[in-house]
Amino acid sequence: MITHHTVEANGIQIHVATAGKGPPLLLLHGFPHTWLVWREVMETLAATHQVIAPDLRGMGATTRAASGYDLDTLVADALAVLPGQPAIVAGLDLGAPVAFLAAARHPDRVRSLVVMEALLGTLPGAETFAAPWWFAFHAQPGLPEALLDGHEDAWVDHFLRIGTRHAIATDIRTALHEAYRGPASVRCALAHYRALPTNARLVADAPGLRVPALALAGGVVGDALLRQLAPRCALLVTARIDDAAHILPLDQPAAVSQAIARFARAHP
Repeated sequence: MITHHTVEANGIQIHVATAGKGPPLLLLHGFPHTWLVWREVMETLAATHQVIAPDLRGMGATTRAASGYDLDTLVADALAVLPGQPAIVAGLDLGAPVAFLAAARHPDRVRSLVVMEALLGTLPGAETFAAPWWFAFHAQPGLPEALLDGHEDAWVDHFLRIGTRHAIATDIRTALHEAYRGPASVRCALAHYRALPTNARLVADAPGLRVPALALAGGVVGDALLRQLAPRCALLVTARIDDAAHILPLDQPAAVSQAIARFARAHP
């Protein structure tokens, strides 16, 4: 059973969904997501882990903060919801750089890393992957807010449509619409994108990974993430999730769950 609570940290209220008992597994979502993209993965992995899925700063039921979208703060947010023992930390999309930097800086808190369908700043290896148009659009001051006012559902639906190959549950789609509706929600989502140049520098300055890492390739970013990560890892496992687009936990939750479970067993 999935339960919900709030963690007060770094000046905000962080909404957290949890399930199961066992070694902790932290799941970090991206855009335009909330913890709900992990629901089926949580239900599966709760048999063997304490699964923890927060809403990132400014998203879902977490505080619409005016600042703190740099990776220094986002990593602190992520660590704040963890229990005392070291955790597996997994990140999708915007959550992947948070997971990566947490693992690189805090191997005492992160025992292994899982990343999927994301770019790690401007690290070498992703030169053949062209940044999608919305990276530049979301970075424009004031323009997206003006154009998206009253059209947030269509905005979210665009990313859900291109990010999946399979049907999304109606309640999840509805919840994501509600999570990104209104000027405060739009502003916070855009803040994550507007922090990308700063965050790319923080990723570039990160130490090499001393913990085992798993990189999952989907159908959009694909191998670009693997190529970025490989030179930074002491131990890297890679896998491909077939018949999936970008939002892997929604598109292929069983395959994602199986890949994480195999990795956790091999690298306890």
